Formats: sequence, C-alpha cells, structure tokens
Amino acid sequence: MADETNQLRVRLVTPERVLFEAAASAVELPSKSGYMEVLYGHAPLMAELGAGDVTVHPVADGGAGTPTRYNVSWGFAEVLGDRVTILASDALKPEEIDVHRAEEQLKRGEKMWSEAGESEEAYTVALDKIAEAEAKIASAVEKR
Repeated sequence: MADETNQLRVRLVTPERVLFEAAASAVELPSKSGYMEVLYGHAPLMAELGAGDVTVHPVADGGAGTPTRYNVSWGFAEVLGDRVTILASDALKPEEIDVHRAEEQLKRGEKMWSEAGESEEAYTVALDKIAEAEAKIASAVEKR
C-alpha cells in the first residue's frame, strides 16, 4: 500500500538513545563519499556515514520550517523509499557539543598526524580524529 503523504519516516539511533524519530520532507546525510540528500521515493541504499551533520527537514509547511541538525561521528544509514534509519556510533545536538573538548580532540589528532611517520594506518586514524573534531566545532559554532 502506497503512502500518500510523501513523507519520510526518519529515525536517528545511537547505542545510548534514540535522538530523533519523526516524519520529514528530506534528510541530508554525511556519507563517506560526500553529503547526500534523501527525499521520499529515494532508491534503496546503505551508506557508511562519516563525521558531519545529519540535517532533518520538517514536514510542516512543506518542509519550509527550521531544519534540525545532529552531529554524527560515524555510522550507517539505511535508505528505503519511505524511511531512513541512521545508526550512529555517536550523535549530538549542536548545543550538546563541548567546543573545548572538540578543540582538544583536534589538537590530539594533529599531534597524531605529525607523529604518524610512515604508517598509513596512523595517518588514517589521525585524519578521522581531525575530521570528527572539525565537524563538531563547525556544528557548534554554526548553532550560535
């Protein structure tokens, strides 16, 4: 049976809590290969998420209301025609982000980068830590 509302059911879940579960007109996801926007009727897919903001556009007023953002560090998104399920290892509302801790994380990542030597794995870990910290800082600063 087809859904006549053309609304996505969006659910954002971490191991600790359900952050968001509601209808939306669209959702933007920070996939590892770049940001993507999902609308009702999207082709089914599974995507690995990287550090960045999940932006949920509300259904009210045709999606013209204020979008809700959540910062995620890593996870997966399952996209089906009428729903998006986001399983994130960690997710925070912008106002929950501790900017001082994120800046310390950025410094640790930069230190790891400078000490990585010839290890490709060490560079990858350092880059992930840097990307996560930069995404948190950007999300928190944009909220202010």
